[in-house]
Amino acid sequence: MNRRPGLSVRLKLTISYAGFLLLAGAVLLAVFWVFVLRWLPTDDPGAIRRAVGSVIIIGYNRSDLLRGFAPASVAALAFLLVFGLLGGWVLAGRMLAPLTQIADAARLASHGSLSHRIRLEGPRDEFRELSDVFDTMLEQLESHVAEQQRFAANASHELRTPLAISQSLLDVARNDPARDQGELIERLHTVNTRAIELTEALLLLSRSGRGTFTREPVDLSLVAEEATETLLPLAERRQITLDVTGEPTRAVGSAPLLLRMATNLVQNAIVHNLPTGGTVTVHTESQRDASVLRVENTGHRLPPELVPTLIEPFQRGTTRIRTDGHVGVGLGLAIVHSIVRAHDGTLDLTPRPTGGLIVTARLPATPRAASPDEAH
Repeated sequence: MNRRPGLSVRLKLTISYAGFLLLAGAVLLAVFWVFVLRWLPTDDPGAIRRAVGSVIIIGYNRSDLLRGFAPASVAALAFLLVFGLLGGWVLAGRMLAPLTQIADAARLASHGSLSHRIRLEGPRDEFRELSDVFDTMLEQLESHVAEQQRFAANASHELRTPLAISQSLLDVARNDPARDQGELIERLHTVNTRAIELTEALLLLSRSGRGTFTREPVDLSLVAEEATETLLPLAERRQITLDVTGEPTRAVGSAPLLLRMATNLVQNAIVHNLPTGGTVTVHTESQRDASVLRVENTGHRLPPELVPTLIEPFQRGTTRIRTDGHVGVGLGLAIVHSIVRAHDGTLDLTPRPTGGLIVTARLPATPRAASPDEAH
């Protein structure tokens, strides 16, 4: 936005300081005039001595005193003006020095340097608080940008893999026309299906992260039942028992996104389970200020340091064992985390002592912006 140039804040403060000092001096001189000069006679010659209460005024007549007083007053006011300008300029510079540091940091950030921190020293005041908030913002922004760059690199790598495989299969078919075309088509179909799944997962992850969806009342117990019914054939093939418990649990959000959240959690619990004879328990409950969906599954023991990384995109976990023979795209829990975060909720992952994982999604029972009347 183009704006006409104006006075700097430091110059404005300098003028304000000098003006205030000049005004204080003028008021002081006015008080002197009212209190002293009005008690002096206008034309009596010689010295006078007059008592005003407990104060004794000794001087000459008003004309003589005014002739001597006026030049001294002008000189005093001129001194106050110069002193106010110089002192105000120095004081304003010292007061605005933290803002200069913040502006320099913002300028560096606008050029792409997010690693700089202000770290303003001194006691906690308004400038120190602003500096700390700005440092926190830079830290979060740097972390977000690094996460996006890492995500873009991983997504490019993941998308490149099926495309490279397809290219290799096509090169083989072109160089060897006698090769079995049915096998080639089947392998191309498998690779293409994986690429489509990955692309759809990336699109869903992007949409859910923006939070631009219609919010409506959703019963998490019905969502959990629908998700388990959809994945029941997969669980039966792996001889895994699905158990849905709990009560009607009212949440507010996007029904399709919450269904995808529950489906991903149940599918993740099935494919990362024991080879046979495992269990998956899906439980819903209403707490005082949250709606809870909890998915617990048996499985192999997970190292504690591995659990926090499971919600990161493309982090499949090398020690996790899948029982469905499918590699996956590594976005299941990342999508769940994105959906929960878009609904202003929290996602907790806790390893079971005997093996497996407990995933708990807590969603607000009412919209964050709803008024008390609307909440009831």
